[in-house]
Amino acid sequence: MTPIDKTAKVFVAGHRGLAGSALVRALERHGYGNVVVRSRNDVDLLDRGTTRAFFETERPAYVYLAAAKVGGIKANDTYPVEFLAENLTIQQNVIQAAHDYGVTKLMFLASSCIYPRLAPQPMREDALLTGPLEPTNEAYAIAKIAGIKMCQAYARQYGDRFVSVIPCNLYGPGDNYDLTRSHVLPALIRRFHEAKRDGLASVALWGTGKARREFLHSDDLAEACVLLMEQYESADTINIGSGDDIAIADLGKLAANAVGYTGAIGFNSAVADGMPQKLLDITKLTSMGWKPAISLTQGIDSVYEEYKSRPEATISR
Repeated sequence: MTPIDKTAKVFVAGHRGLAGSALVRALERHGYGNVVVRSRNDVDLLDRGTTRAFFETERPAYVYLAAAKVGGIKANDTYPVEFLAENLTIQQNVIQAAHDYGVTKLMFLASSCIYPRLAPQPMREDALLTGPLEPTNEAYAIAKIAGIKMCQAYARQYGDRFVSVIPCNLYGPGDNYDLTRSHVLPALIRRFHEAKRDGLASVALWGTGKARREFLHSDDLAEACVLLMEQYESADTINIGSGDDIAIADLGKLAANAVGYTGAIGFNSAVADGMPQKLLDITKLTSMGWKPAISLTQGIDSVYEEYKSRPEATISR
């Protein structure tokens, strides 16, 4: 393990996203003084030439690859071409440039949807590619698997220090609350907020409510990523999660309580649940001394406070 020079240049790709913005905050907390970020208007990672020009000019020593096209179950199921093609392109451009321009170490952020739909729970890292994927997010999962395999190939063939982490479902400051593109927790917060504001007697959640999901605050993810960038050297993947999961029905109750919505909660079983359960085995990570600091209840309360300050939260119908 080589100690990290905290004055070295660190590039966070995707710094405006949920994970990327948390990484920037964590790096600042840990004393990294040369963090480089670029908006898509400045460096479009879908464009190979622009990406390579950035790496040639800036020469970052460390890279967190958190840039990705992301969305919830509806968006993934509706736009598989975009989720596959755009993520493959971003990964190819950034990982190849990192190799060609001598990046000291790169961390690729994958997703827990890479695991088989019926993988044994909790899902260990060696469950990858042992069974069929969940159809509703297959395209996104295949792109993320390709990114993992690309990092492993560069590590094996060239000795590059490229590592891949597998986060569970994330939430936190700066989340996406668009009802057609967001993940489940911000969607629930917005729906209950609007139901309370508009006096609705009931809210019907998508699916049966039986599917179980694991949630981690983005600041906890970022702390784990900084630790792993500093201490983890294996090309083998490593899970990042909270170690607990919750049924969507119970998650709905937590979100309703945070919002103060007291109406009835129903379910629309015509909408697919997705994977029945997604709980990560985080033994490898906790053996390094890491554990999450923010409970789910505490985290939901904090993100709802942030959501209430957004313009869309105050618009009446």
